[in-house]
Amino acid sequence: MKVIRGIPPSLTRTPCALTIGNFDGVHLGHQALLAELHTFAQQHQLQTCLLTFEPHPKEFFTPQNAPARILGLRDKLDALKKTNVDLVIVEHFNAHFAKKTPDEFVHDILVKGLNTRHIVIGDDFHYGAKRAGNIESLKIAGEQYGFSVHALNTINDSQSERISSTAVRNALRQGDLDLAKQLLGRPYMISGHVIHGKKLGRTLRFPTLNVAMTNRFQERPPAMTGIFVVQVHGLAKNPIPGVASLGYRPTVEDAGRVLLETHLLDFNEEVYGKIIQVEFLKKLRDEAKYSDLTSLQIAIEADANAARNYFKNQYV
Repeated sequence: MKVIRGIPPSLTRTPCALTIGNFDGVHLGHQALLAELHTFAQQHQLQTCLLTFEPHPKEFFTPQNAPARILGLRDKLDALKKTNVDLVIVEHFNAHFAKKTPDEFVHDILVKGLNTRHIVIGDDFHYGAKRAGNIESLKIAGEQYGFSVHALNTINDSQSERISSTAVRNALRQGDLDLAKQLLGRPYMISGHVIHGKKLGRTLRFPTLNVAMTNRFQERPPAMTGIFVVQVHGLAKNPIPGVASLGYRPTVEDAGRVLLETHLLDFNEEVYGKIIQVEFLKKLRDEAKYSDLTSLQIAIEADANAARNYFKNQYV
């Protein structure tokens, strides 16, 4: 899979089957749409292209009301690598882009920029300034410019509920990691570089790996917060068990910054600078603000013991 920023003129020579959207979570509904795109592209010898936006348009227009991000850009691209997409275009969403009328969006982006021959989109798709374009106007434009349009019907789960990014966010917010896994088709994970922190965990006898959260995660409330049983990928052949805090560290910081800290069970190596993937397995509790560091240390020890018991029970 190739990833590019923006739409270079060279793409006009390569006809494509295209899909458009934010694809936050790359959940099973997204995966069904991408499978449909791949099938059509194979049948018609086209490359598959996915156009996504950074930032999310809602983050641009109404940042205070924008939904929590499920995945940062790195994790979204990693998930897309498993979906047979040939090319991902990450378009910077700004004031200039937002002003494009539906006609300009079709002509400048779909036709001139991407040489689109077929589009697969969700059944709630809108485009252009003020979301004035819809599926019907896109089909009419396709007749004019020579591309076909297929709107994929809603994908439901086993309970006949719509699979959506909103449903994934709700599951994460409620701490229902099993449901989130079902909707995503894989465990929920966050990746990032291990960075230096304040080393407070060492003084409390529970050293942690601090993961650098992207600016977009920093600017938005996380999809979930709390203390979790996790396992960490990227440091050894097998995942390493641990316990993680995702949130704002209200006892020692409470500064409004999102932090992901993971204490690994029975692992004590220096791994600064490495990229790790933290896989969330079970929520233990919500974040809490303690009166002093001794109370915090007691809580962390209880969390670590709960994580050890979780893994012990997995192998009984």
